Amino acid sequence: MIDKDLLEILACPLTKQPLREASAAEVAAWNERVRAGKLKTSGGKPAEPFEAALVRQDGKVVYAIRDRIPVLLPDEGIAV
Repeated sequence: MIDKDLLEILACPLTKQPLREASAAEVAAWNERVRAGKLKTSGGKPAEPFEAALVRQDGKVVYAIRDRIPVLLPDEGIAV
């Protein structure tokens, strides 16, 4: 979904760790937790279901991709 050249330069806005595209299975599992109200953004808001995501290298935070645009705002990261 994300252009490979773009993905190479994207990084977590907080830690600067590289990001990778999440698998469909990962997104489905996280969306299930979102619908159950178990995931919140770093800003404290309930997370909303997303179509795709970028995962931080350490696997602890994901950033939603909405309308093919990565939402790389510090308050929008979702701790998984």
